[in-house]
Amino acid sequence: MVTDEHRAPTRRTPRRAPRPEERGKAAERTRERILQAAVEEFGAKGYSGARTAGIAARAGVNQQLISYYFGGKQGLLDELRRRWASLETTLVPAGASFIDAVTAYLDATLDRPDWARLVIWQALGDSPGGHDQQQLQAAQASRLREAVERVRRRQRAGEITPDLDPEFILLLAYALTFAPIALPRVVEGIMGADPGSREYRRRCRDQLSKLVRPPGATS
Repeated sequence: MVTDEHRAPTRRTPRRAPRPEERGKAAERTRERILQAAVEEFGAKGYSGARTAGIAARAGVNQQLISYYFGGKQGLLDELRRRWASLETTLVPAGASFIDAVTAYLDATLDRPDWARLVIWQALGDSPGGHDQQQLQAAQASRLREAVERVRRRQRAGEITPDLDPEFILLLAYALTFAPIALPRVVEGIMGADPGSREYRRRCRDQLSKLVRPPGATS
């Protein structure tokens, strides 16, 4: 009879070291979890109120990884800004109408509420500050002036009514896009619809189209 002490020791298969590409994929997944957690944290608390410890807890990672991958909270915000700017370049196809462009931004905002809240926080002045903030504000002012000029060109081309100021038209588009995130209960009370619903999006599109339609146009 063979007793336990006389049994041959079980041979364990050595663990295979992960390949470089596997380590790279794991690192990228970790980075993405951190970025998603940062969007949620910034959206809920703003940049000033967010803490890297809270972001790490949401992502389920060691807090030190935030510094390792992004250099800290400021680096996270910079990467999120870069990604939002990259997304904006793909939202509206070339040649899209004004109504289609507004609809695309409305969908992007309502489909990504945490991103939209981050934009709202920054619009309220919640950001790191300093020279970089001044540059960002100047760049935003330049983009808004360009957007007003695009509306003005659409008016000259007969796409949008000339009866309204282009500045007001652009402001209205921003209000329709961000009000569901900033004032969801107010929007729901006025419209009688969930501000994230397809019904709200359809009604906004239809009503804005009627408002900016040139005199005499039928569609």
